Amino acid sequence: MTDVDNNEKSGYNSGSSDDGSQRGVAVFERPTGIKGVYSHPITQVVMLGFVCFMGPGLFNALNGLGAGGQVDATTSANANATLYATFAAGAFFSGTVNNILGSRLTLLIGTTGYSLYIGAFLAMNIHPHAGAFVITAGAILGICAGLLWTAQGSLMLAYATEHQKGKFIGIFWAIFNVGAVVGAAVSLGQNFHSTSNSVGNGTYIGFLVLTLIGVCIPLLMVNPENMIRTDGTKVTTPRHPSWKTEIYGLWLTLTKDPMVILLFPMFFASNWFYAWQFNDYNDAFFNIRARSLNNLVYWLSQIVGSIAIGTLLDQRALSRRTRAFSGWIILFLMTFIVHIWAYFYQRQYTRESLPPDSNNKMDIFDHGYVGRIWLYIFCGLLDAMWQTTAYWIMGAMSNDPAKLAYFAGFYKSIQSAGGAGSWRADAVKTPFMNMFVSTWVLLVAGLVFALPMIYLRVKEHTEIEEETLVRMDDSGNILDPSQLPRERRLVVEK
Repeated sequence: MTDVDNNEKSGYNSGSSDDGSQRGVAVFERPTGIKGVYSHPITQVVMLGFVCFMGPGLFNALNGLGAGGQVDATTSANANATLYATFAAGAFFSGTVNNILGSRLTLLIGTTGYSLYIGAFLAMNIHPHAGAFVITAGAILGICAGLLWTAQGSLMLAYATEHQKGKFIGIFWAIFNVGAVVGAAVSLGQNFHSTSNSVGNGTYIGFLVLTLIGVCIPLLMVNPENMIRTDGTKVTTPRHPSWKTEIYGLWLTLTKDPMVILLFPMFFASNWFYAWQFNDYNDAFFNIRARSLNNLVYWLSQIVGSIAIGTLLDQRALSRRTRAFSGWIILFLMTFIVHIWAYFYQRQYTRESLPPDSNNKMDIFDHGYVGRIWLYIFCGLLDAMWQTTAYWIMGAMSNDPAKLAYFAGFYKSIQSAGGAGSWRADAVKTPFMNMFVSTWVLLVAGLVFALPMIYLRVKEHTEIEEETLVRMDDSGNILDPSQLPRERRLVVEK
């Protein structure tokens, strides 16, 4: 290990060298051979992607069919409303849980809820009156999902160096969405010749088996305490202080970095649009064959969108602030392209003109289908770009895994509150046009609020003075940078 013990700002986050030799940070030798490959940050992010491939990815494939693959969307919408309500409540504190239990255990607990949820839909296919079980499973999944996504966000952003965050987010998002792609492909294959408007038991069973495999993956991941990044710096792991200190850390994150509040509208909008896309467009307008194909291309487009925007956000030829504003402009343009396009389709039908049991659903061979599937592709691109950019902005605000866990918890909490609202609005049969307009307005509002935050808070490098939690001891006291133990002074620059 080489070490330059330096308390200057440039020694914390200057970013002057990829190997850390000019930054005043501790540089460790990475393992070689098979162990080196296995413990490589990209390998671990790939494994993290597969955890979400098997859980949230398959959940998205099921949800993307509209109505959870059922004929009537009411039970699915109510289950999602319950899911996102508990998700919103639990995720706000899940950063604290993650920092106490550790990310691997938090991931393990989080993945179990997805198996229960998909099993509930299988039960409903067998016993049509099992709707209450589905809604209860949704409530449990909300708690589990908050834990999973908080641990995921903390690890994904902490394993990357400052110049790799867009790349790592893109890799994760691509693999995660492959889960939805595989699920959608399975559904399309099984339902291509179906004349009904719902999926069969085989689809649910296949999804259930895959989610159970996903539960085991966190057990195989490297302990974050042993992780060394590609530039030789070690990943800071939470110190596992008392619950009181952790809750105080949650409060400090809000009070010492209040700019994150300006991202809350962006977070809120990031799941609101799913109810309109999945239920009010895909489920309402298309038969099961078209829904399955739409679902497949939607998640394929997510892979393209996340990699494309992640590549832009990591362009080292551009300053970090330029990349941040470029990402904002792309989201703004995509929001208006998608919703101006969709408005002309949404004017053509209502809940009354296309009830769930209608025989007039559009098929893949019908006139006008091509334009509508392309709109769905652009919806997927916008979704991936929005989520990736939101993660990247959070990563630009901090390099501390504990703080990033709080940020990820805020993100998933506020995001899920929006999801709960939109799914409940859909469950009570809010007119399709009202759902559509609310989606458009909230996305624009999210971007408007995020712009001053980007201008004021996103800097070229993160400084140690901004990392309040790194400077907090186990009793909750905030130390001056010069008072920090050496191993904590040399920890966050990546």
